[in-house]
Amino acid sequence: MHLKDSLSAAISRLKTENVPSPRMNAEMLLMFTLNCDRAYLFAHPDRELTTEEESRYESALAERTRGVPAQYITGHQEFWGMDVIVTPAVLIPRPETEHVIETVLEIQTSGVRPQTSAKTNSEVRGPKSKVRIVDVGTGSGCIALALAKELAHAEIHATDISPDALEIARANAARHQLEHRIYFHQSDLLEGLKGDFDFVVSNPPYVGESEEDQVQLEVRKFEPRNAVFAGPAGTEVIARLIPQARQILRPGGWLIMEISGTIAKEVRKLLEDWQDVQIKPDLQSIPRVVKARKPKT
Repeated sequence: MHLKDSLSAAISRLKTENVPSPRMNAEMLLMFTLNCDRAYLFAHPDRELTTEEESRYESALAERTRGVPAQYITGHQEFWGMDVIVTPAVLIPRPETEHVIETVLEIQTSGVRPQTSAKTNSEVRGPKSKVRIVDVGTGSGCIALALAKELAHAEIHATDISPDALEIARANAARHQLEHRIYFHQSDLLEGLKGDFDFVVSNPPYVGESEEDQVQLEVRKFEPRNAVFAGPAGTEVIARLIPQARQILRPGGWLIMEISGTIAKEVRKLLEDWQDVQIKPDLQSIPRVVKARKPKT
């Protein structure tokens, strides 16, 4: 079958199966099958697919129609301009999480940095001094990778309770030649880490079990449950993380977390004894990132 005919048939099939964005998915899976880019698809519409290629494409489409996310089929997802390996052991990185990276960079460039010493209020870290950051619940490592890419002088740590997730995160660090910049720890949140960090960042589980019916079926069915659901209310993991972050941050250090609009008010309450608490919306005006500063005294 010709490439254009295979693609057309795949789009019709995905539409019939009510798969979201059928054209995008059909093209993505065909690019994966042929190991090519989108330009190749449009430049070679009359290319004949081999029997093996047709079989591989059919297998990929079958997985997608039963709900498996395309990223788990291809094993890849783009984040912050980087190709990130993903498997069902890790949450699929999403564009909204890039707001966490942006928030860290905004603070770094603004000059509002933590103190190097609790004894001297006027002493602040210079723009090229080593900044210590820990990414909690790193999953694929996407946040840690992006921060290591952007902040050449930063010391990056990343934790996850899952050894399988850490294996993927380490593989991603190696692929991007950042394995010597990021220190990985198998840990439940921040347990076992010592203090004096400038930033604690995290995309923690923040969906309440009561909201489960509102979550996309493919997320509920295929992505790691403990990376999505925090407990009945959705704030259980965050409530544990906040006091741990306070323990290891420098005076004036920052806690930055991805959240949802559902829990925004409750998270603000949990941070009532922090300073400079701000909740930032994403591009759809949904509360998405909270930042809070540890008091200097």
